[in-house]
Amino acid sequence: MSIDSGSTSQREVMRKLTSVVLAALIALAGTEVAVGTPAQAATGAEYVALGDSYASGVGAGPYDASSGDCKRSPSSYPRLWAAAHPNYTLKDATCSGATIADVRNDQLSALSSDTSFVTLTVGGNDAQFASVVEACLTKSDSYCETATGWMSYYARNQLVTELAALYKDIKARAPKALILVLGYPQVLSPTGTCPVIDLSSAKRTAMNGLADALAEGTKAASVKEPVYFLDMRKEFSGHGACGADPWFNGVNPSAPAETFHPNAAGYQKGYAAKLSRTWG
Repeated sequence: MSIDSGSTSQREVMRKLTSVVLAALIALAGTEVAVGTPAQAATGAEYVALGDSYASGVGAGPYDASSGDCKRSPSSYPRLWAAAHPNYTLKDATCSGATIADVRNDQLSALSSDTSFVTLTVGGNDAQFASVVEACLTKSDSYCETATGWMSYYARNQLVTELAALYKDIKARAPKALILVLGYPQVLSPTGTCPVIDLSSAKRTAMNGLADALAEGTKAASVKEPVYFLDMRKEFSGHGACGADPWFNGVNPSAPAETFHPNAAGYQKGYAAKLSRTWG
């Protein structure tokens, strides 16, 4: 089930989410039930954050040294949301580079029957995000268009099945939890100059097309195995890398893993703000 602030009022969204939490009927997402304003969560309610670098906060820094290569930042959207909601106890299982298989094998153990809230962003690494970015930065327009085209096809097809299976596993481990899946936004501004390595209009269009495919594939999976999907594309509109007010890091040779990941403003004004408006 998608949540689009442009088509659904905040009150309606809160009613839907409250209905799911109070009745534990995630599987019936999409059913309209008129319920009042959600009550405050009981002290110690458990929030589990799952996902890849977009969930762990890569690009915002600094990183928690104890998280090692997972690169969990206090400026990630799960940490920002948890800091604003002290009634919840955060279990942050996010990890940079995580694929769907990694989430299933390494992160789902954080869930339990006591988990009341779960967030997830994953799928970009399954669509070879890093390899596609490298190809578009170093190869021709046609090579970039081919690479993004192949991965876009995957995102709209096989990825849907793989994500839906993951959502099913999450619900089995945390049957009472509200599950919010936050998608990927378009990364690049269509205009403006990129420092270090500029990108042609064709490459920007191709890369943003892959972001659209990831968003649409994730949304389709959320319908196939019902969970709530938050489309982030509107939130980041006008704030792409290489533009006048970027919420993304550009090409960063000293920290290549941060390239085309949200910066601190992106996590705070984009992801965390959307999450708070939806549930909080």
